[in-house]
Amino acid sequence: MRHNKKFNHLSRTASHRKAMLANMAISLIMHKRITTTLAKAKALKKYVEPLITRSKNDTTTSRRVVFRYLQNKYAVTELFKEISVKVADRPGGYTRIIKLGTRQGDAAEMAFIELVDYDENMAKTPKAAAKKTRRSRKSTKAEATEAPVAEETVAAEEAPKAE
Repeated sequence: MRHNKKFNHLSRTASHRKAMLANMAISLIMHKRITTTLAKAKALKKYVEPLITRSKNDTTTSRRVVFRYLQNKYAVTELFKEISVKVADRPGGYTRIIKLGTRQGDAAEMAFIELVDYDENMAKTPKAAAKKTRRSRKSTKAEATEAPVAEETVAAEEAPKAE
């Protein structure tokens, strides 16, 4: 029986899955964004988020625990020096999965998985959306009557300069 065994085995043996997730976690930590299949991205999210949470507490014990999972001292250093500083105030949800569609060869669902605090495009809030306000139809009619007056004043100012 497989009661309460809910994680995705990804059609791999335990040792292969462990090595694959460790390699993908190292790549995610070093590059901040990787492209993979949707199933692997979801499995990687469950694998790497506890490691990032562990990196917030920079002690010898937590470094040893994380190194036991990653087996790459450069990735562990990157995680504890840079990433843990950026996610220090975040209570969880360190990664984001963005679906990309299907792969051409085998129609597998593809996705980005990225560290949330490192995506500059998503971090910027559009200022144009903040400026928009709701206006009634009356104000648009008032603006329509004011617009020709403004054009006439501009034309009057330009006329003496032309002479």
